[in-house]
Amino acid sequence: MNSSQSAATVETAISQASHKGEPPRGTIAEWTVTIILLLFGTTALVQAFVIPTGSMEDTLLIGDHLLVDKLAYAPPGPLSKHLLPYHTIQRGDIVVFRYPVDVSQTYVKRVIGIPGDRVRIENKQLYRNGEKVKEPYVYYKTEYIDSYRDNFPGEPNTRITESAQEMLEKHAVNGEVVVPPHHYFVMGDNRDSSFDSRYWGFVARENIIGKPLIIYWSYDAPTERLASTSISLDHALDLFQNFFTKTRWRRTFRLIRGYSFE
Repeated sequence: MNSSQSAATVETAISQASHKGEPPRGTIAEWTVTIILLLFGTTALVQAFVIPTGSMEDTLLIGDHLLVDKLAYAPPGPLSKHLLPYHTIQRGDIVVFRYPVDVSQTYVKRVIGIPGDRVRIENKQLYRNGEKVKEPYVYYKTEYIDSYRDNFPGEPNTRITESAQEMLEKHAVNGEVVVPPHHYFVMGDNRDSSFDSRYWGFVARENIIGKPLIIYWSYDAPTERLASTSISLDHALDLFQNFFTKTRWRRTFRLIRGYSFE
């Protein structure tokens, strides 16, 4: 999945964001960091994004407005490492990153493979390093099997980018894609409707911006309005008339957590 309403826009979304969290950061620590960022954060620390598409449903919904922690994966300094919970990118993390084909666009997906991992999909089932992966966050919203999407890697049956073609030619070994150093393989939780690494390749480490931290507001609006770089008259009128009824109050201030495979 540019800025929208003074916030950069991201693509994506799935299940509730209350899955098992990453061990290094407990709930108290997460809220502490959230409060610090809300009170003192600038674009160097935290950035706002809005989800315009359904590729991460049902973890993140169209219209979720997020605050992204840009320090989570930053190299820790001698002092800051004692104050903030830095950690490495792990399988199951939800990350915000610059779209490899066009770095002016920003997407959000889930990390499926880290450097060295072997990834394949067979009849919608993910296998990593030869083992079947249990993915409680994934939603399959179509019943049919797509020959490329659901049996990956294979012969593309749709147009893919040059970087994805390079991935298939150089990094597919014995029916598996091997993630190269300093790169990550990512997919959306809405596995049947996600434009992800299967179609445009790996995400370089330097393109990863941070991790979504909290949903500060969620509003039920269509993709075409949220994807715009400015507020349209229709959207402004919709907000004026339906702010209270279309705001998803239960999602307000919900912490976003990855899924730990450990």
